[in-house]
Amino acid sequence: MNTQTRLQALSAFLKAQRAKLTPQSVGLPEGMRRRTPGLRREEVAHLAGVSSTWYTWLEQGRDIQASLSVLDNIAEALRLTPDERKYLIALASDSGIGTALHAPEPTPRITPALEKILAELRYCPTIISDRRCQIVGWNEAAAHVFLGFEAVPPEQRNMIRLLFARKEFRRLAVNWEHFASGYLAIFRAYYGQYVEDDWYDRFLTEMGGLYPDFEQLWHDSRVNSAPEVVLEFRHAKAGKMLFHLTSLQVHGSADLRMSVYTPASNSPTETKLRRLVGE
Repeated sequence: MNTQTRLQALSAFLKAQRAKLTPQSVGLPEGMRRRTPGLRREEVAHLAGVSSTWYTWLEQGRDIQASLSVLDNIAEALRLTPDERKYLIALASDSGIGTALHAPEPTPRITPALEKILAELRYCPTIISDRRCQIVGWNEAAAHVFLGFEAVPPEQRNMIRLLFARKEFRRLAVNWEHFASGYLAIFRAYYGQYVEDDWYDRFLTEMGGLYPDFEQLWHDSRVNSAPEVVLEFRHAKAGKMLFHLTSLQVHGSADLRMSVYTPASNSPTETKLRRLVGE
């Protein structure tokens, strides 16, 4: 990510987060009528203990220096979560912990231990993806619930791409926008972590050009490295299915993530899944 792109991403993020707050939510009086939702720039500056001019420059994407303590104050003023704070600091200080990778990187290998885990999670659809959300492993249950990943060309096996490109995913989730937004929150966490990798900007440009709803959801600016949510699916064969999604980081040299869909205990989901897998 070049400096200008990084600063533009920072500007968009700050504006989006400011728009989500109200004066009442941060202990400020309502004041005069507001033409736009959210806090004013001067209000954020006041809460963060910085000058209004300096904060305006930061939000405009100017290349100015910001200390960690000042960024912490801005994160507090905007009521950012820990993941959102990390994202802010990475963009504001060009301090992503990833390394620059300008050439396509090899697909991380699934170790025998991970293969064993995938097999053991027989009735929990599970997908393993890399830091670009490229799918590198899945189990049989995942293929039955989502789609046959083996039939998808390897270069197209990107979870974000499939969510928007494949009708199977759009039909599956009852609240598809909620489902897609959760994965975009994970993707944004990676985006901030690997600010030096230009691949992300090329991918975002491509997706934004192909899918207008991608652009809308991306601008929501959610950041969450490990969301835990309950999802309702309407499967073509099994009907209504409820899953708890748990996202786990896989420790090791490769930055891998395991997304486990556990059948809700108060539903017949596991029974339906057993029938699917047994077909």
